[in-house]
Amino acid sequence: MARGGKKEAVVAERLREARTATGLSQRELGVRAGLDPSVASPRINQYERGKHTPDTSTLTKLGLVLDVPVAYFFASDDDLADLIMTFHRLSQTRKRRVTALIQRAKP
Repeated sequence: MARGGKKEAVVAERLREARTATGLSQRELGVRAGLDPSVASPRINQYERGKHTPDTSTLTKLGLVLDVPVAYFFASDDDLADLIMTFHRLSQTRKRRVTALIQRAKP
């Protein structure tokens, strides 16, 4: 389902999707990303509800823990989000091949 609306809602939904896919609790994700254990769960909960949006540095740390590129969090279209994740998981050789193919396909 494509997401419309505000950037905060997209980031919140993508963060929740990535976290649940890994099986991490909100607290565990927060702690692994460097948040103080006493605020880790409430902070991630606020991010996932869209009440607050993590700054770029925090989002980068969350992405590293979840093995998700930061661009994924901002993809409002599900197809684009899937493409970002697929590309992210390719080997460097395959990334170069895909990039070359896309370059040749430019109008």
